[in-house]
Amino acid sequence: MKQKMKILVLHGPNLNLLGIREKEIYGPLRLKEIDQKIKKFSKMEGIEVSIRQTNSEGEMVNFIQRAFQKLDGLLINPAAYTHTSIALRDAILGINIPTVEVHLSNIYAREGFRHLSYVAGVSVGQVVGFGVNSYLLGLQALINHLKRK
Repeated sequence: MKQKMKILVLHGPNLNLLGIREKEIYGPLRLKEIDQKIKKFSKMEGIEVSIRQTNSEGEMVNFIQRAFQKLDGLLINPAAYTHTSIALRDAILGINIPTVEVHLSNIYAREGFRHLSYVAGVSVGQVVGFGVNSYLLGLQALINHLKRK
């Protein structure tokens, strides 16, 4: 019997404030509502997801490192750490599992400092600008990538 595909969904800093902060940019949904949509989608796809959120860069690195040889893929919204964290990039590179980067907003249509992503170069792809659907599209793309491997 084939084992279920296992994916870590990792939310970065300040995403715990979704539905409260800057709704015009990030939308009205709270993080728990996004997580519910991810779980529902994952169940329909027959995969197992673990979902984590942290405001700490070090804790994000720890979550990524714990995925080594335990999980099949990583779906990550590094939030502000996208543009600043070489540590996240190195952690993803170090565990060498397929990773898809997602963002609720289109980071390339925002302030110039948001156009740089340290994570994109070590990801199989990136989905930005589609609100909660960025997560679902990213998850579908990651599943498809893993099935082709």
